[in-house]
Amino acid sequence: MKIALVSLNQKWENKEANIERCKVLIKNAKSKNADLVIFPEMTLTGYSMNIDYLCEDANDSESIKFFSNISFENKIAIISGIVLENFNKPGNALLAFSNKGIELARYFKIHPFSLSKEDSLFQAGNKLVKLKMNDFNFGFTICYDLRFPELYSALSNDCDVIVNIASWPKKRVMHWNTLLKARAIENQVYLIGVNRIGVDGNGLEYESSSHVVNPDGEYLEPIYSEIELDIYEIDRNKLLKYRSKFCSRNDRKLGFYRSII
Repeated sequence: MKIALVSLNQKWENKEANIERCKVLIKNAKSKNADLVIFPEMTLTGYSMNIDYLCEDANDSESIKFFSNISFENKIAIISGIVLENFNKPGNALLAFSNKGIELARYFKIHPFSLSKEDSLFQAGNKLVKLKMNDFNFGFTICYDLRFPELYSALSNDCDVIVNIASWPKKRVMHWNTLLKARAIENQVYLIGVNRIGVDGNGLEYESSSHVVNPDGEYLEPIYSEIELDIYEIDRNKLLKYRSKFCSRNDRKLGFYRSII
C-alpha cells in the first residue's frame, strides 16, 4: 500500500489558502499512484484555539464536503483533521474518507492538550476508532495522544497500522521522534506520524518530521519525496513475518496491568 504523508506548511487560520494547497498535493500524490493521503492535525487552519472560527457543524461541514469531493474526484483515500461539534462542544477530530468520497471513520482526540488549554475548550473523545483499508487494519490518534501508551496497546490488539496526525513543535520534536519509535516497537505495528512544517500564528516553529516507523523501530525511506509530500510503501506480509519471529504482544498481562494502574 502506498501512503502519502503531507507535512503541510499551514497558513494560519486560512481555510481557503490551505484548501488550494491541499488540492495541489492531493493531485500530486495521485499522480504518483498513492492509495492514501494523510494530512496533519486541524488540516485547514493550523492548531488554534480560536473555536469560533475553527468549529464546524458536524452535519453541515464545508471542510467535510471539500475532502469528500476531492477524494472522489481524484479516486484517492484521505485522512484529515477537522474541528467539529462533539456533544455541543468543539471536538478535535480525525476523519477518514474512501477513494469514493465516503466518510469511513471519525475519531475525536481522547487527550486534549492541557498545556494549551485545549482540554478546557474541546470535548475529549471517549472511544477508539479503527478502520480496514487495503488489507490493513488502521487505528487513529491525534498529537498529544502519542504520550499515552495504554491507548496504543489497546489499538494494537487488532491494528496493523496506527496513525497519529499532529502539530508537534520543533522544541519538543525529540519527544515526537522517540515516542513514534517506542509506540511502533512496543506494539509491533507500523506507526505513521504526520506533522506540519513552518511557523504558526503563535510563533511556534515546526520542522519536517513526518515518518513511517516499522515494527522494529526503523524509519522507512520514502519512495518519493518533496518539501511537503513524502510517499511510502508498507507491506503487510513483512509485518506478519516480523511478528511471527518475535511476538512480544502475546506476553502481555492485561489483567495484572489493570490491577496496578
